[in-house]
Amino acid sequence: MLQILVCGGAIVTLSMGIRHGFGLWLQPITQSQEWSRETFAFAIAIQNLAWGVSGIFAGMLADRFGAFRVILAGAVLYALGLFGMATASSPLVFTITAGVLIGIAQAGTTYAVVYGVIGRHISADKRSWAMGIAAAAGSFGQFLMVPTEGFLISSLGWQTALMVLSAAALLMIPLAWGLREPLFSSGGILRREQSTWAALQEAFKYPSFQLLMAGYFVCGFQVVFIGVHMPSYLKDQGLPPQVAGYALALIGLFNVFGTYASGVLGQRLPKKNILAFIYLSRAVVISIFLLAPLSPMSVYIFSAVIGLLWLSTVPATNAAVAQIFGVAHLSMLSGFVFFSHQIGSFLGVWLGGYLYDRTGSYDVVWYIAIGLGVLAALLNLPIKEESIVRQPTFKAA
Repeated sequence: MLQILVCGGAIVTLSMGIRHGFGLWLQPITQSQEWSRETFAFAIAIQNLAWGVSGIFAGMLADRFGAFRVILAGAVLYALGLFGMATASSPLVFTITAGVLIGIAQAGTTYAVVYGVIGRHISADKRSWAMGIAAAAGSFGQFLMVPTEGFLISSLGWQTALMVLSAAALLMIPLAWGLREPLFSSGGILRREQSTWAALQEAFKYPSFQLLMAGYFVCGFQVVFIGVHMPSYLKDQGLPPQVAGYALALIGLFNVFGTYASGVLGQRLPKKNILAFIYLSRAVVISIFLLAPLSPMSVYIFSAVIGLLWLSTVPATNAAVAQIFGVAHLSMLSGFVFFSHQIGSFLGVWLGGYLYDRTGSYDVVWYIAIGLGVLAALLNLPIKEESIVRQPTFKAA
């Protein structure tokens, strides 16, 4: 268990840490290349969509052949995508590298794949806690990497900074070695009582799975909009650039505590109640942030509180999926839930750029994020978390 948590947590730290800092590149790249904010936002939106789509297939492959090979391929694609992002000379190439390549890479190096290993090797009485540990690692990555990326940009320039991150992404390759599973080490396929198609049919006919997907859509919309556009929002309001860097770092730091607490509470409380509380609290916190006078201190307070709620949905959502459907197809089912998250991410980041370019303000998108938070809280309340009792009619894959 220690090896899984250390190696899996370190992989998520690198992958999510790099990803959370992309908002710091918005203004340097658009100003240097003379692109609109919508151009940058669209590429990151495609990244989130590619992550969601490929996450389904990455989950299927990890469930069938093990996480090691999937993470290995993801690390290589991540390095190539960052290198291409630094050297792209046109919006199309930038969208392919920063969007498609990095999106596919993230699918193979983040939660769904790592959670599959946790689900297969850690007992149910510790599973939610272990997922909280892995999610906290991703949050620590944001706390660690965002200031580092800001320092690299200011000292080396945005292109060289991306080259350094490209090399750092390759560190996930040796870490993946620690997630090799004996069941898959001989090149064989894990035999399961339920086929992939049967598992999909069962999940999509189950209303609670649909509600989890709907809630996760809102999560993606909120966190990616804030993560990518808040640095520019703060700069537009006249605050110094370092305020945004500190704000994103605070979100990552406090989310270490938030995700860990979510994982621990998930062992004791209904996960649907945890999720409803998180979504409603986000709506309240964003509303207060917009109503209060803006200052560096108000930004830091907002960042600390929203950080507690940031990715704390991740362990609760994935633990609920595991509790309802079991772990045999956990990576794949988590991939489908995360696909919904990434559709929300696509809309959040793209609408931020689109509406800003047309209205000169982020106000409308902030209001949408508030309304969606209230809606997600209501959608999570009717979820049934009890394990499905299956008739023994499914054949092996």
